[in-house]
Amino acid sequence: MSFTGFEEKDFDTFTIAGLEARMEAIQARIQPKFREIGNELTDYLATQLGNEMFLHIAKHARRTVNPPNDTWLAVANNKRGYKKHPHFQVGLFDDHVFIWLALIYELDHKSAIAQAFLNDFNRLKQLPEDFVISLDHTKKGAKQISDLEKKDVERFRDVKKAEFLIGRHYSKEDNRVYNGTTFLQLAKFTIDYLLPFYKLALNSK
Repeated sequence: MSFTGFEEKDFDTFTIAGLEARMEAIQARIQPKFREIGNELTDYLATQLGNEMFLHIAKHARRTVNPPNDTWLAVANNKRGYKKHPHFQVGLFDDHVFIWLALIYELDHKSAIAQAFLNDFNRLKQLPEDFVISLDHTKKGAKQISDLEKKDVERFRDVKKAEFLIGRHYSKEDNRVYNGTTFLQLAKFTIDYLLPFYKLALNSK
């Protein structure tokens, strides 16, 4: 089976009340699509990077009361987990799809990676204008790449819980997210722009 695109009901999943009911919908509606997307992107990244990559699908296992407001897949070079490693994410909130290079707070060598990004700040700023930055993966909002400042990267370096995610958002009003072939192409194009920064992060230990 191949990915044929997201559906309106995938976004509506996040309006379902209750942890158990929402998790059942995530598992039934979204996770099979994540597996299809993830298998495609894992193979693509392995080819681009020349080493094996591994798919992880968020389980939200730590949640006991509050249902998740978003869900995602991750692709990393580690089979056991992804949170301590630079990784790529594709996921959904109720109003958009995100594609990230994600450097979250559990990351090993976070200060060194942040300093490498600071040293290469001008190249970050040269990413296409539709790229966005998030400093907290739990929040929906993001800032345009044109608004990125060095102090954002310095905060990522200096504050233990600070994060740095860079990529693109696609609104649920964007017809391209409902076409599987088109969306996978967009994801690969986005990853292509992010690969130099992924490699920079891996080499900054």
